[in-house]
Amino acid sequence: MQRRALPRVVVVTRKTPLQLLLLRHGTIGQAEFYLRSRGEDISDYRRTHARFEAALHAVIESLPPEQRRTRVERDQLDRFQFAEDDIVLIVGQDGLVPNTAKYLTGQLTIGINPDPASYDGVLCRHAPKNARALLDWLRTRDRPEYDVQRRTMLAAQREDGQRILALNEVFIGHQSHQSARYRIRVEGREERQSSSGVLCATGTGCTGWTLSIARQRKLQDELPRPEDDRAVWLVREPFPSVSTQVSLDFGGLSRSAGLEIASEMAEGGVVFADGIESDRLEFADGHRLVVRLAEQKLALVVRAGEKQIAPRAPATPIRTVRRRPAPRGSAPHP
Repeated sequence: MQRRALPRVVVVTRKTPLQLLLLRHGTIGQAEFYLRSRGEDISDYRRTHARFEAALHAVIESLPPEQRRTRVERDQLDRFQFAEDDIVLIVGQDGLVPNTAKYLTGQLTIGINPDPASYDGVLCRHAPKNARALLDWLRTRDRPEYDVQRRTMLAAQREDGQRILALNEVFIGHQSHQSARYRIRVEGREERQSSSGVLCATGTGCTGWTLSIARQRKLQDELPRPEDDRAVWLVREPFPSVSTQVSLDFGGLSRSAGLEIASEMAEGGVVFADGIESDRLEFADGHRLVVRLAEQKLALVVRAGEKQIAPRAPATPIRTVRRRPAPRGSAPHP
Protein backbone atom coordinates (compact mmCIF):
# COMPACT_ATOMS: atom_id res chain seq x y z
CA MET A 1 0.00 0.00 0.00
CA GLN A 2 1.47 3.35 -1.04
CA ARG A 3 1.92 5.82 1.77
CA ARG A 4 0.06 9.10 1.32
CA ALA A 5 2.43 12.00 0.68
CA LEU A 6 2.59 14.58 3.45
CA PRO A 7 1.50 18.14 2.59
CA ARG A 8 4.34 20.49 1.80
CA VAL A 9 5.61 22.73 4.59
CA VAL A 10 6.42 26.29 3.50
CA VAL A 11 8.76 28.06 5.93
CA VAL A 12 8.40 31.85 5.63
CA THR A 13 11.13 34.11 6.98
CA ARG A 14 12.47 37.62 6.54
CA LYS A 15 16.02 38.91 6.59
CA THR A 16 17.45 39.78 9.98
CA PRO A 17 18.80 43.29 10.69
CA LEU A 18 22.32 41.89 10.32
CA GLN A 19 21.52 40.43 6.89
CA LEU A 20 20.04 43.76 5.80
CA LEU A 21 23.23 45.50 6.92
CA LEU A 22 25.29 43.08 4.82
CA LEU A 23 23.10 43.74 1.79
CA ARG A 24 23.76 47.44 2.19
CA HIS A 25 27.48 47.38 3.03
CA GLY A 26 28.74 44.13 1.47
CA THR A 27 30.89 42.77 4.32
CA ILE A 28 30.78 42.44 8.08
CA GLY A 29 33.83 44.69 8.33
CA GLN A 30 32.20 47.50 6.37
CA ALA A 31 28.95 47.16 8.34
CA GLU A 32 30.86 47.23 11.63
CA PHE A 33 32.82 50.33 10.56
CA TYR A 34 29.59 52.08 9.52
CA LEU A 35 27.94 51.44 12.89
CA ARG A 36 31.04 52.27 14.92
CA SER A 37 31.44 55.60 13.11
CA ARG A 38 27.97 56.48 14.35
CA GLY A 39 28.54 55.41 17.92
CA GLU A 40 26.77 52.06 17.58
CA ASP A 41 27.89 48.49 18.09
CA ILE A 42 27.29 45.50 15.86
CA SER A 43 27.07 43.12 18.84
CA ASP A 44 23.30 43.48 19.23
CA TYR A 45 22.84 42.71 15.54
CA ARG A 46 24.97 39.57 15.92
CA ARG A 47 23.05 38.37 18.97
CA THR A 48 19.65 38.92 17.34
CA HIS A 49 20.82 37.10 14.22
CA ALA A 50 22.20 34.19 16.27
CA ARG A 51 18.92 33.77 18.16
CA PHE A 52 16.97 33.75 14.91
CA GLU A 53 19.29 31.22 13.25
CA ALA A 54 19.10 28.93 16.29
CA ALA A 55 15.30 29.08 16.26
CA LEU A 56 15.11 28.47 12.50
CA HIS A 57 17.49 25.53 12.82
CA ALA A 58 15.31 24.03 15.57
CA VAL A 59 12.22 24.35 13.36
CA ILE A 60 13.91 22.79 10.31
CA GLU A 61 15.35 19.95 12.42
CA SER A 62 11.89 19.18 13.79
CA LEU A 63 10.58 18.30 10.32
CA PRO A 64 10.55 14.58 9.49
CA PRO A 65 13.17 13.56 6.90
CA GLU A 66 10.46 12.61 4.40
CA GLN A 67 8.63 15.92 4.85
CA ARG A 68 8.45 18.00 1.67
CA ARG A 69 9.50 21.54 2.47
CA THR A 70 10.61 24.84 0.97
CA ARG A 71 11.67 28.21 2.34
CA VAL A 72 10.42 31.59 1.15
CA GLU A 73 11.69 35.06 2.07
CA ARG A 74 9.22 37.89 2.58
CA ASP A 75 10.38 39.72 -0.54
CA GLN A 76 9.60 36.60 -2.61
CA LEU A 77 6.01 36.16 -1.46
CA ASP A 78 4.43 38.06 -4.35
CA ARG A 79 6.04 35.60 -6.79
CA PHE A 80 5.54 32.38 -4.84
CA GLN A 81 2.74 29.95 -5.67
CA PHE A 82 1.15 28.41 -2.57
CA ALA A 83 -0.61 25.05 -2.97
CA GLU A 84 -4.06 24.59 -1.44
CA ASP A 85 -2.85 21.99 1.07
CA ASP A 86 0.41 23.71 2.08
CA ILE A 87 1.17 24.08 5.76
CA VAL A 88 2.68 27.52 6.35
CA LEU A 89 5.27 27.93 9.11
CA ILE A 90 6.05 31.62 9.70
CA VAL A 91 9.25 32.10 11.70
CA GLY A 92 9.74 35.71 12.73
CA GLN A 93 8.07 38.77 14.18
CA ASP A 94 4.30 39.22 14.25
CA GLY A 95 4.25 41.54 11.23
CA LEU A 96 5.38 38.68 8.99
CA VAL A 97 1.97 37.01 9.46
CA PRO A 98 -0.11 39.75 7.78
CA ASN A 99 2.63 40.10 5.15
CA THR A 100 2.02 36.44 4.28
CA ALA A 101 -1.73 36.22 4.86
CA LYS A 102 -2.64 38.31 1.80
CA TYR A 103 -1.16 35.58 -0.43
CA LEU A 104 -2.97 32.67 1.24
CA THR A 105 -6.33 31.09 0.48
CA GLY A 106 -7.13 29.28 3.72
CA GLN A 107 -3.90 27.31 4.24
CA LEU A 108 -3.23 26.30 7.84
CA THR A 109 -0.72 28.74 9.30
CA ILE A 110 1.57 28.47 12.32
CA GLY A 111 3.44 31.45 13.76
CA ILE A 112 6.78 30.68 15.43
CA ASN A 113 8.38 33.30 17.69
CA PRO A 114 12.18 32.99 17.34
CA ASP A 115 13.01 35.68 19.90
CA PRO A 116 10.50 36.23 22.74
CA ALA A 117 12.78 38.89 24.23
CA SER A 118 12.33 41.02 21.10
CA TYR A 119 8.88 40.10 19.72
CA ASP A 120 5.53 40.15 21.55
CA GLY A 121 4.25 36.95 19.95
CA VAL A 122 0.68 38.16 19.36
CA LEU A 123 0.41 36.23 16.09
CA CYS A 124 3.63 34.20 16.24
CA ARG A 125 2.71 32.50 19.49
CA HIS A 126 4.58 29.21 19.43
CA ALA A 127 8.10 28.30 20.54
CA PRO A 128 10.43 26.68 17.97
CA LYS A 129 10.62 23.50 20.07
CA ASN A 130 6.87 22.96 19.57
CA ALA A 131 6.99 22.88 15.77
CA ARG A 132 7.02 19.06 15.57
CA ALA A 133 4.08 18.70 17.97
CA LEU A 134 2.11 21.27 15.98
CA LEU A 135 2.71 19.42 12.70
CA ASP A 136 1.73 16.11 14.29
CA TRP A 137 -1.50 17.67 15.55
CA LEU A 138 -2.33 19.05 12.12
CA ARG A 139 -2.11 15.57 10.61
CA THR A 140 -4.44 13.89 13.10
CA ARG A 141 -6.24 16.56 15.20
CA ASP A 142 -7.02 13.77 17.67
CA ARG A 143 -5.87 15.75 20.72
CA PRO A 144 -7.28 18.94 22.25
CA GLU A 145 -4.02 20.91 22.60
CA TYR A 146 -4.55 23.22 19.67
CA ASP A 147 -7.29 24.97 17.74
CA VAL A 148 -7.65 26.91 14.47
CA GLN A 149 -8.73 30.54 14.56
CA ARG A 150 -10.43 31.78 11.38
CA ARG A 151 -9.37 35.42 11.36
CA THR A 152 -11.34 37.92 9.29
CA MET A 153 -9.60 39.78 6.45
CA LEU A 154 -10.43 42.83 4.33
CA ALA A 155 -10.53 43.30 0.57
CA ALA A 156 -10.19 46.75 -1.03
CA GLN A 157 -11.14 46.72 -4.71
CA ARG A 158 -10.77 49.52 -7.24
CA GLU A 159 -13.31 50.09 -10.03
CA ASP A 160 -10.99 48.41 -12.57
CA GLY A 161 -10.87 45.15 -10.60
CA GLN A 162 -7.47 45.62 -8.97
CA ARG A 163 -7.62 44.76 -5.30
CA ILE A 164 -5.54 44.45 -2.19
CA LEU A 165 -6.06 42.17 0.84
CA ALA A 166 -5.31 42.86 4.48
CA LEU A 167 -5.25 40.97 7.75
CA ASN A 168 -4.80 44.09 9.90
CA GLU A 169 -5.91 47.22 8.10
CA VAL A 170 -6.32 49.05 4.81
CA PHE A 171 -5.20 52.68 4.59
CA ILE A 172 -6.64 55.09 2.01
CA GLY A 173 -5.03 58.51 1.79
CA HIS A 174 -2.14 60.59 0.47
CA GLN A 175 1.34 59.11 0.24
CA SER A 176 2.85 62.17 1.97
CA HIS A 177 1.71 64.37 4.84
CA GLN A 178 -0.66 66.30 2.61
CA SER A 179 -4.40 66.06 3.16
CA ALA A 180 -6.33 63.34 1.38
CA ARG A 181 -9.36 64.61 -0.53
CA TYR A 182 -12.20 62.26 -1.44
CA ARG A 183 -15.91 61.53 -1.23
CA ILE A 184 -16.96 58.88 1.28
CA ARG A 185 -20.22 56.93 1.07
CA VAL A 186 -21.61 54.45 3.58
CA GLU A 187 -25.14 53.17 4.27
CA GLY A 188 -26.71 55.71 1.89
CA ARG A 189 -24.92 58.74 3.35
CA GLU A 190 -22.22 60.62 1.45
CA GLU A 191 -19.98 63.62 2.03
CA ARG A 192 -16.81 65.26 0.75
CA GLN A 193 -13.88 65.16 3.17
CA SER A 194 -10.33 66.42 3.67
CA SER A 195 -8.39 64.38 6.22
CA SER A 196 -5.23 62.50 7.09
CA GLY A 197 -6.73 59.41 5.50
CA VAL A 198 -9.20 56.60 6.19
CA LEU A 199 -8.30 53.45 8.10
CA CYS A 200 -10.35 50.23 7.81
CA ALA A 201 -9.43 47.55 10.35
CA THR A 202 -10.29 43.96 11.23
CA GLY A 203 -10.37 42.56 14.74
CA THR A 204 -6.72 41.57 14.33
CA GLY A 205 -5.85 45.12 13.30
CA CYS A 206 -7.82 46.51 16.24
CA THR A 207 -5.09 45.34 18.61
CA GLY A 208 -2.58 47.76 17.08
CA TRP A 209 -2.75 51.00 15.09
CA THR A 210 -6.54 51.26 15.15
CA LEU A 211 -6.69 50.66 18.90
CA SER A 212 -4.26 53.55 19.42
CA ILE A 213 -6.49 55.88 17.39
CA ALA A 214 -9.64 54.67 19.17
CA ARG A 215 -8.09 55.34 22.56
CA GLN A 216 -6.87 58.76 21.53
CA ARG A 217 -10.34 59.69 20.29
CA LYS A 218 -12.05 58.11 23.32
CA LEU A 219 -14.38 55.90 21.29
CA GLN A 220 -16.59 53.85 23.56
CA ASP A 221 -17.78 51.48 20.82
CA GLU A 222 -16.52 47.93 21.24
CA LEU A 223 -14.00 47.02 18.58
CA PRO A 224 -14.26 43.61 16.84
CA ARG A 225 -12.44 40.46 17.87
CA PRO A 226 -10.10 38.75 15.39
CA GLU A 227 -12.70 36.11 14.49
CA ASP A 228 -15.71 38.45 14.39
CA ASP A 229 -17.32 38.73 10.97
CA ARG A 230 -17.12 42.52 11.05
CA ALA A 231 -14.62 45.36 10.88
CA VAL A 232 -14.47 49.10 11.58
CA TRP A 233 -13.43 52.22 9.71
CA LEU A 234 -12.12 55.53 11.08
CA VAL A 235 -11.36 58.86 9.46
CA ARG A 236 -8.12 60.38 10.71
CA GLU A 237 -8.35 64.08 11.59
CA PRO A 238 -11.20 65.16 9.26
CA PHE A 239 -11.18 68.91 8.70
CA PRO A 240 -14.41 70.95 8.49
CA SER A 241 -14.58 73.75 5.92
CA VAL A 242 -17.05 75.40 3.56
CA SER A 243 -16.61 72.46 1.16
CA THR A 244 -15.78 69.51 3.45
CA GLN A 245 -17.72 67.82 6.25
CA VAL A 246 -16.82 65.69 9.27
CA SER A 247 -20.01 63.88 10.31
CA LEU A 248 -18.92 60.51 8.86
CA ASP A 249 -15.84 59.65 10.89
CA PHE A 250 -16.40 56.19 12.37
CA GLY A 251 -18.47 53.13 11.57
CA GLY A 252 -18.65 49.40 11.02
CA LEU A 253 -18.27 47.00 8.10
CA SER A 254 -20.18 43.73 7.74
CA ARG A 255 -20.90 41.17 5.03
CA SER A 256 -23.79 43.30 3.85
CA ALA A 257 -22.28 46.78 4.32
CA GLY A 258 -19.13 48.05 2.65
CA LEU A 259 -17.40 51.42 2.48
CA GLU A 260 -17.15 53.36 -0.80
CA ILE A 261 -14.57 56.07 -1.41
CA ALA A 262 -14.02 58.15 -4.57
CA SER A 263 -10.68 59.95 -4.93
CA GLU A 264 -10.44 63.69 -5.56
CA MET A 265 -6.64 63.77 -5.44
CA ALA A 266 -4.84 64.86 -8.60
CA GLU A 267 -1.74 62.92 -7.53
CA GLY A 268 -0.27 61.09 -4.56
CA GLY A 269 -3.37 59.13 -3.56
CA VAL A 270 -2.63 55.57 -2.43
CA VAL A 271 -4.24 52.46 -0.97
CA PHE A 272 -2.04 50.02 0.93
CA ALA A 273 -2.49 47.21 3.43
CA ASP A 274 -0.82 46.20 6.69
CA GLY A 275 1.74 48.99 6.56
CA ILE A 276 3.41 47.78 3.34
CA GLU A 277 3.50 51.00 1.33
CA SER A 278 5.48 49.45 -1.54
CA ASP A 279 2.58 47.05 -2.29
CA ARG A 280 -0.08 49.61 -3.08
CA LEU A 281 -2.77 50.77 -5.47
CA GLU A 282 -2.78 54.21 -7.02
CA PHE A 283 -5.80 56.24 -5.94
CA ALA A 284 -6.06 59.39 -8.07
CA ASP A 285 -8.91 61.42 -9.56
CA GLY A 286 -11.52 59.14 -11.11
CA HIS A 287 -10.62 56.09 -9.05
CA ARG A 288 -13.30 54.54 -6.87
CA LEU A 289 -12.70 52.02 -4.09
CA VAL A 290 -14.95 49.62 -2.19
CA VAL A 291 -13.72 48.07 1.07
CA ARG A 292 -15.49 44.90 2.22
CA LEU A 293 -14.88 41.82 4.32
CA ALA A 294 -12.84 39.37 2.23
CA GLU A 295 -14.16 35.92 1.38
CA GLN A 296 -10.98 34.22 2.58
CA LYS A 297 -9.83 34.11 6.17
CA LEU A 298 -6.51 33.41 7.83
CA ALA A 299 -6.47 29.93 9.42
CA LEU A 300 -4.11 30.52 12.36
CA VAL A 301 -3.21 27.62 14.65
CA VAL A 302 -3.27 28.60 18.35
CA ARG A 303 -3.35 26.80 21.67
CA ALA A 304 -6.80 25.55 22.58
CA GLY A 305 -8.72 28.11 24.61
CA GLU A 306 -6.65 31.08 23.42
CA LYS A 307 -9.45 33.44 22.47
CA GLN A 308 -8.49 37.08 22.25
CA ILE A 309 -10.88 39.38 24.08
CA ALA A 310 -12.36 42.31 22.23
CA PRO A 311 -10.18 45.41 22.65
CA ARG A 312 -11.86 48.46 24.05
CA ALA A 313 -11.11 52.13 24.26
CA PRO A 314 -10.66 53.62 27.76
CA ALA A 315 -13.21 52.59 30.37
CA THR A 316 -14.39 56.19 30.83
CA PRO A 317 -17.72 56.34 28.96
CA ILE A 318 -17.09 59.25 26.63
CA ARG A 319 -18.96 59.53 23.37
CA THR A 320 -17.30 59.59 19.98
CA VAL A 321 -15.65 62.97 19.48
CA ARG A 322 -17.33 65.07 16.81
CA ARG A 323 -15.55 68.17 15.60
CA ARG A 324 -17.33 71.50 15.48
CA PRO A 325 -17.01 73.58 12.34
CA ALA A 326 -13.99 75.86 12.44
CA PRO A 327 -14.68 79.62 12.48
CA ARG A 328 -14.20 81.55 9.25
CA GLY A 329 -10.69 82.82 8.84
CA SER A 330 -9.05 79.99 10.79
CA ALA A 331 -5.95 78.32 9.38
CA PRO A 332 -6.70 75.68 6.74
CA HIS A 333 -5.81 72.03 7.15
CA PRO A 334 -2.21 71.50 6.02
